[in-house]
Amino acid sequence: MNIRKLVLAAAGAAVGLGGIAAAEIAKADEQFLPMLVYRTGAYAPSGIPVANGFRDYYTLLNKRDGGVGGVTLTFEECETQYKTNLGVECYEKLKGNGPTGASLFNPYSTGITYQLIPKASVDKIPILSMGYGRTSAADGRVFEWVFNPPATYWSQASAVIKYFARRAGGYDKLQGKKIVHLHHNSAYGKEANPTLEVLQKRYGYDLTLIPVDHPGQEQASQWRQIRRIKPDFIFMSGWGVMNQVAIKEAHGIRYPMDQFVGNWWSGSDADVVPAGDGAKGYLSTTFHGAGAGFDVHKEIIKHVYGGDEAAAKENKVGEVLYNRALVNALFATEAIRTAQGKFGAKSLTGEQVRWGLENLNITEDTLAKMGFKDMVSPLKITCEDHETMGPIMIQQWDGAKWNYASDWLTPMRDIVRPLVEADAAAYAKENNITPRSCN
Repeated sequence: MNIRKLVLAAAGAAVGLGGIAAAEIAKADEQFLPMLVYRTGAYAPSGIPVANGFRDYYTLLNKRDGGVGGVTLTFEECETQYKTNLGVECYEKLKGNGPTGASLFNPYSTGITYQLIPKASVDKIPILSMGYGRTSAADGRVFEWVFNPPATYWSQASAVIKYFARRAGGYDKLQGKKIVHLHHNSAYGKEANPTLEVLQKRYGYDLTLIPVDHPGQEQASQWRQIRRIKPDFIFMSGWGVMNQVAIKEAHGIRYPMDQFVGNWWSGSDADVVPAGDGAKGYLSTTFHGAGAGFDVHKEIIKHVYGGDEAAAKENKVGEVLYNRALVNALFATEAIRTAQGKFGAKSLTGEQVRWGLENLNITEDTLAKMGFKDMVSPLKITCEDHETMGPIMIQQWDGAKWNYASDWLTPMRDIVRPLVEADAAAYAKENNITPRSCN
């Protein structure tokens, strides 16, 4: 099946709405966006809304705007089942597609991201790992081809400790507090540990790291340990079924849900709905709004679903991970738009899109124009800073929907950025990379 047919299939048949008219997509210029998805496997409940969000936003831009700058967006899904080896195979399969090759890759897996980092500079295709992946890739002097806005796992961990300090009554009150990090036993789950350990030395809290093996359905021993520890706060870096099992276990031992904070991959509808009333009060971090009340959702329902709100809801419109994919797709397509400003409205190479990412400036005006007003914060990427260390917020589940439970929390840049630079420097030395000058 060629790319044009894939646009028709992905944009129309998947939601049962009919495809884009052939005349709309039969254009000389096309911009190819590969999609690594996991609609099957253990993590499908999390992967499906993500895949739908990307698909719907690209379809919206094609149907409403004729693409980006008049250039049609073409895309193809490749199933990874959240497995690193399949993700690498998908990358190799899709990287050469389209008139100028793949624009960029969104791996949607820390394990896959780690494997693609060395390939990106060779193939000259940027990696956009939004809020996941290798944290030290935030140093653009070393990681020229990798971007991880708006915040990394280390920035997130520092903001969570800031939140715990507020709950405790001040940073000095963290001394002696018991904090558990319940984490997926993978590269992803362990990413926050170095920051939590550094902050432990600064603030004197008692930190216990408790791993949970894939896929996370068996946690009885971990929760027996937690019951013995009686922590003041639990921070969870989970994924997929691990999250809902953990929430059920916490409820089972009557752990206070308002002291249990998941990271932004542990705070979706799929994590809390299966736990029923037991999930009420559960907290998680986020860097964007939840729900289907933003302007971008109205546009999607109108242009992609033909006004069929029931079909939109069935396709997860407004759920946390669906919204996250919308934000991710916004960053990707606005990077393309930025690059078009320099290289022209045409099929761009991965190298040109990389320039667009490094010069990406999402302003309040951009957010309002594209329907994301009040849904996500502005950001500006630079050569040196591929993360931006944007603010995060704590959200809380009330049994039916997510509500904001804090103001915006700024990460501890004075702690995190030196850690990023030190790790990036070590990577550069190990791989014989000469860091760029960003002056």
